[in-house]
Amino acid sequence: MTGEMNILPLPQATATTPRAPAVSGELLKLLTPMEGLISAGQTAKAEVLSLKQADQAFQLLLKLTLESGRQTTLQAISNQPLAQGSSIAVTQPSAGNLAVTVQQAIAASVATLTRIDTAKMPVGTLLQGKVLTSQVLPTVPGQATVFRSMVSLLNTALSGSTLSIDSSQPLRIGTLLSAQVEDGQTLKFVPLSSRQEQLAVTQQLLSQQSRQGSLDSLLKQLQNLPASTQTSSELRTAVDRLLAGLPDIQQLSSAKGLAQALASSGAFLESKLLGGQNLAPDIKGDLLKLIGQLSSGLPASTQLSAIIAANTLAQAMPSFVRNALGMLGQVSAKPSPTGFPLPERLLQSADGEDDLEHLLRLAAAAVSRLQSHQLSSLEQSGVTPDGRLMSTWQLEIPMRNLQDIVPLQVKFQREEAPEREQPKERQEERAPKQQLWRIELAFDMEPLGPLQVQAQLIQGSLSSQLWAERAYTASLIESNLAALRQRMLAAGLNVGDLDCHLGKPPQGPQTRLEQRWVDENA
Repeated sequence: MTGEMNILPLPQATATTPRAPAVSGELLKLLTPMEGLISAGQTAKAEVLSLKQADQAFQLLLKLTLESGRQTTLQAISNQPLAQGSSIAVTQPSAGNLAVTVQQAIAASVATLTRIDTAKMPVGTLLQGKVLTSQVLPTVPGQATVFRSMVSLLNTALSGSTLSIDSSQPLRIGTLLSAQVEDGQTLKFVPLSSRQEQLAVTQQLLSQQSRQGSLDSLLKQLQNLPASTQTSSELRTAVDRLLAGLPDIQQLSSAKGLAQALASSGAFLESKLLGGQNLAPDIKGDLLKLIGQLSSGLPASTQLSAIIAANTLAQAMPSFVRNALGMLGQVSAKPSPTGFPLPERLLQSADGEDDLEHLLRLAAAAVSRLQSHQLSSLEQSGVTPDGRLMSTWQLEIPMRNLQDIVPLQVKFQREEAPEREQPKERQEERAPKQQLWRIELAFDMEPLGPLQVQAQLIQGSLSSQLWAERAYTASLIESNLAALRQRMLAAGLNVGDLDCHLGKPPQGPQTRLEQRWVDENA
């Protein structure tokens, strides 16, 4: 699919550019013929309730209002698309047809949007829509083929409106697409990888968070799993595989070890599945295998099937991502980003619940926690109102600290400055995109206690703020900041602000370390 789509120009009485085949005495064919529906010499008002393309024809659902005031709904077939919500006046020349005048057909086509009001929808606004129709226009010698589509808009103040667009590639009917406003007549297509912030994940994210539980609760239980008749050799193997894959602090201190831990965190399981890559090691994959072993070891009468089904969404995450796009119309605005870090949440053993049942609940809750991080990443990725492309990766790594297991929560956020239009002769000289990286860490390690780190990196310049909830830890870090700065300088970084604070980072959009993009006009 090409990068640009053009909004149709306003229709004119005398067309000066090639357009769709003209409507002349358009007949709507009724799917169910109705004799005497409209009396001879009379007209009725018809409102288009829905539009659906079937091959080269268009199926309409009409609400017909007769002169007597009686209303009825009926289905009809048209050779031309009539926008949902448009009103037309029709007569009935025969039992199986309704007639639409040329003027009325043109008026119905005007019901579709023909331009974007950039005063209400500024340049850079991200529009979302669902493709209702797709037609190839008559070819003009020497010009490329043009495809015309009608798109039902699903967000912003234009939600519910229909937009007519031209593109050099056909848009598949039923496809959900996102496009960025370039000007009043042009939209720039935004591919799936950069429009994930618009996924309707809020409802799923809330349900995941209500089911999630801290990873260390499960892992500590597995470390102390007693031998019993319920623990099969397969279950023991699944437990050993999961625990053996946990990194320690020494591994995370090297670039290679950290990269391996990030790749094995479970955040990329679905992309591995789609790419046919080797899944081992992977925390989320190992958790799903553990759930399978735990569920097979429980009696058939155990009422945990609902828990398993509700908490193993990862098995179908790729299809979920596609299906979630279908919910876009139910979301009117982007929700506030999920807080970071995710709070600790412990699950207590229920009455009458044996060890394996409790482990199964803990394992399912751990999967939900990993998925909460994944959904939070989707929620915070996309195109910002000023045109910057933001990508977010939020995840959690359980790391070994001697005999303890400490969950390390990590969030990477990358922002790319929008490209500026340049003459073609200067495109080869265009400087690479500027990228701003933000990194956040959160962990609770004895004897330091809870710690949070926020850092940002742009063009080799790094700034960082640290927060410690214990006064001793804050004082210890403060006394070592000079040494930390020297190590960063030795690594080739330009170090800006480097401070430590007692307490927690303030919550809200103002908490980010602010770094404005370099002004290219300065």
